[in-house]
Amino acid sequence: MTLTKNQFRLVSILPFLFCVGVLSYALYVEHVMFLMPCNLCILQRVVFVGIGLWYLIACFKPAQFWGRKLIGVLLLLTTVCGIAISGRHVWMQGLPPELVPDCGPSIEMMMDTSPLWDVLKNVLSASGNCADIQWQFLGMSMPTWTLISFIGLFIYTLIWMFVRIEKS
Repeated sequence: MTLTKNQFRLVSILPFLFCVGVLSYALYVEHVMFLMPCNLCILQRVVFVGIGLWYLIACFKPAQFWGRKLIGVLLLLTTVCGIAISGRHVWMQGLPPELVPDCGPSIEMMMDTSPLWDVLKNVLSASGNCADIQWQFLGMSMPTWTLISFIGLFIYTLIWMFVRIEKS
């Protein structure tokens, strides 16, 4: 497939807009539906911000081969982080109740009392409230939908990296 530079910019802005939409809905669910995000949900939001920013940079940067590959690799690494975090979240939601870890402190409280590395380690070990399913659509929880989104963005990025751009 060969695209013009403007078409490539459109193809680059679409995942950015997708990430903005996902983050907007997450904020709607938090502030209007009053479903508070767990620590893993917050990390998934951070990953969506990262993906969105990489695609926004790609949209304004010249679509040269080496630059696109570099941003593509960074995007792939970011989406893999999202897949790992949301995969862990989905796994926790599938645990039997007796195997779910005890609830821990919020990210805000941990950031006030611990170094960043310890906070990240504690968040990834997750707390019991990460196993609660408070929202479903078509029988799947929000972490399942974010996992599907991250996998879709990973595949999209692989295709995006190898699209040809017309020389003008």
